[in-house]
Amino acid sequence: MMGELDLDGKLYPIKGVLAMAMQAKADGFLGILLPNENAAEAALVDDMNIYCFEYLTEVVDFIGNPKARSPIKRTRLLIDHEIKSVTDFSDVKGQENVKRTLEIASAGSHNIIMIGPPGAGKTMMAKSIVSILPPLNQMEALETSKIYSISGKLDAVNKLLRSRPFRHPHHSLSAIALIGGGSHPQPGEISLAHNGILFLDELPEFNRSVIEVLRQPMEEGIVCIARAKMSVTFPARFMLMAAMNPCPCGYYNHPKKECHCSPGVIQKYMHKISGPLLDRIDMHIEVVPVLYSELRASKQEQTSAIIANRVKNAREIQSHRFKNEEGSYTNAQMNSSQLKKYCPLTSDSEAILKMAMEKFQLSAPAFDRIIKVSRSIADLDNSNTIQINHISEALQYRSLDKSSWGQYKN
Repeated sequence: MMGELDLDGKLYPIKGVLAMAMQAKADGFLGILLPNENAAEAALVDDMNIYCFEYLTEVVDFIGNPKARSPIKRTRLLIDHEIKSVTDFSDVKGQENVKRTLEIASAGSHNIIMIGPPGAGKTMMAKSIVSILPPLNQMEALETSKIYSISGKLDAVNKLLRSRPFRHPHHSLSAIALIGGGSHPQPGEISLAHNGILFLDELPEFNRSVIEVLRQPMEEGIVCIARAKMSVTFPARFMLMAAMNPCPCGYYNHPKKECHCSPGVIQKYMHKISGPLLDRIDMHIEVVPVLYSELRASKQEQTSAIIANRVKNAREIQSHRFKNEEGSYTNAQMNSSQLKKYCPLTSDSEAILKMAMEKFQLSAPAFDRIIKVSRSIADLDNSNTIQINHISEALQYRSLDKSSWGQYKN
């Protein structure tokens, strides 16, 4: 029995009913008793008898005569495969290299950072990525909806989330708001972005101590919150997208505009992003200003639907690949042993990767992430092995050092 009881005997709804109903089923309970407003949410869980009431007296009568009331009908789990987005990729002029990067990142659920001047379209393209992501499957929809249920953020009408969450918090948020917590721990933004996107715009404007807490959840896909009376673990398997300017004024090494920042100011600005955090971001891409000729071109751009179909095919390949691997669903989540098992390299690919590692002194995590990204590129090409062109392209998405950011080309 779950619900809030008023002094006059009326029952009021509570948060977290979906999570409680799923746990009740796992614990072997046959049914639950709830306030009327919570019934539709609990009915998302199958094989459970859901009884709903408005007053405590009705509950008492039910206990005396259980056959007098029938359980409500279970809601069918209909997953809406139509992803609604404000911006379609066909509306974005130029930026072909960025679109390609977002397609690869979506295919393998890779973390990505975009560096470019104001007005280059970083935020618009980040928001439009929702239109090319594969829809939530039934299990993912239940997982994500459960988190929103605990937070009291489920839609009053559509109790089941149908599209992947896109969280876009302001840079003034606290560490607790980001990872979760409080005296009675609640999920934070990283858990609300579970199975979806966490977009951090203007990354250097975030407090460094706040964004540094992302390092452990990005690796493990969970966040553990310990308090004196309890310890809570929330899921946090999200795809991180970040955007930033190359300097405080935004025009460092811009081909047309002059930067007014001193070298010391630029260095201080860049150092707001730590090396360990940057190393955990799989793909680094520079967003260059769009030329007038590209804005006025009549060329027909690829629609989100076409790109989404390629991403969906790549995800289906990964779903088959990891069907017997617990905790791994996409290429970005592979561990070291899985890299050896699922990422065979040709001799040419091995040679170019070795040369890049030795020449640019890349770290071991960077080595793993380059192979993961190349595996996603190969999946988009329906290739079983990672070819030299896949490795070569993956290497382009690693910033060799921060001083190379902002090297725009006309």
